Amino acid sequence: MTTQHPPRRFTPMSQTATDYPVLLIDSDAPLGELHACASERLNAALAYLHLMACSNVSDYAEHDINTVANTARIMVQDVADVFAVIERRGFGSPAVI
Repeated sequence: MTTQHPPRRFTPMSQTATDYPVLLIDSDAPLGELHACASERLNAALAYLHLMACSNVSDYAEHDINTVANTARIMVQDVADVFAVIERRGFGSPAVI
């Protein structure tokens, strides 16, 4: 017999720095609030990457480029995690990240 578990209210965000999820998304938050959260992060990541794309790469050390890439990756991963919750709620099926 298969037991179905109710969906968890708090969905852990993806993390690579910890073994235990410390950042959670409130899956019951209004869809408009979830969308605003994802939109804010996506627009910030795009503006950040646009700024970096318009900069002269020779002015930066390799460490700086790694920092830029990692910062953008974290911000975009946050957006993907929030969109997964929105998709699960809006389409009624589990989203794969």
